[in-house]
Amino acid sequence: MNLADFLCYADIRELGRIAESCGCDCDGHSKNELIQAILNTVLRREWMDRLAAGLSTADLRLANALLFDAREGFSQEELAARALQATRDEPEGKRPDSRELIARFRRRGWLFNGCSQQTKSLLQMPEDLKAALAASIGRRFARSLETVGEPGAYRDEHGLLQRDVKAFLGFLRNHDVPLTADGVIYKRVLVQILDGLAVKEEPLGRVGFRFGYGRKFRHYPDRFSFLYDYCCHAGLVAEEDGQLRLTAAGLGRLASQEEEDLWQMVRYWLRLYRGPIPEVAALAYWTLHLAGGWVTLRSLVECLRPLARPFYYDSPETVLEHRIIRMLMHLGLLKLGEHETHGAVVRAHAAASSILQRIARAGGEPVRAAGKAPALLR
Repeated sequence: MNLADFLCYADIRELGRIAESCGCDCDGHSKNELIQAILNTVLRREWMDRLAAGLSTADLRLANALLFDAREGFSQEELAARALQATRDEPEGKRPDSRELIARFRRRGWLFNGCSQQTKSLLQMPEDLKAALAASIGRRFARSLETVGEPGAYRDEHGLLQRDVKAFLGFLRNHDVPLTADGVIYKRVLVQILDGLAVKEEPLGRVGFRFGYGRKFRHYPDRFSFLYDYCCHAGLVAEEDGQLRLTAAGLGRLASQEEEDLWQMVRYWLRLYRGPIPEVAALAYWTLHLAGGWVTLRSLVECLRPLARPFYYDSPETVLEHRIIRMLMHLGLLKLGEHETHGAVVRAHAAASSILQRIARAGGEPVRAAGKAPALLR
């Protein structure tokens, strides 16, 4: 439903609160005048841009949590949990009250109770307001980006991860791969596997704590850890009786001439990283959307820094650079280059355009059979 629909169902007291919050000049006793005044104000680009520019970190996080979730509504408890999560790492003494955060969204006309018997206990964001708010947040982010010309050299890994799935499966077909008691590939065998992949990685040496980003993240380098977990998830390989074996599905995939479905790999990555990075879908979406041309890595990280939060040993900057940007590069959706005067630069691959709205729909959640996609940036 759009904003006009929700306003028609709202009572005059709620309309009055929204109109007062928005500074509307109208007859507060006329429901029709209130609705027209609110519509003429809230969806206006200048008004929305001004609000988006002044959003606090907590406001920005909660807004993105709502934009990048395909569900049509949230219970009071679910929304309270998201508001609390949005404020959790704010400094003591400056941490906004999560209930006030939700109340502020309602006063702005961003959240309404559903209109049907089934949804009246849920809070919903109007679809046209989602589009307007997303566009304004995008413009806010874009203003702080540093754009540059094409770098002298850059890495483009598009298609390489899909190719390496088959390279990994081919190795398992031709070699026995024993596992340690912890279910880990022995280092000498791992070196052979890594040497046969298109993107070279070194086995992990002595490193600090590694956890949170997949079953095997503790034992393998970042890209191979994801590739291994994906193959297990897709049922292409199985750990059986101290061996890593190719399954019947894996043999079939090897025999197929088709490439691995890129969206299925991206979708799995969103689900895998959602635990340590609840805002992974928003960060992935904005990274790809904002990097339509070459931009400096430094300005992109600084731009998205308010949305990122630390995860144990990972700082917000590490989360952005290593868990989001580098993984998007490994997935073939982002190019990473080195500019002679501006340092590290990034740009979205052309293939990202077909993935963007699917990221917004999935929102890092398990894909559901039903659920309307939020109309974000067109």
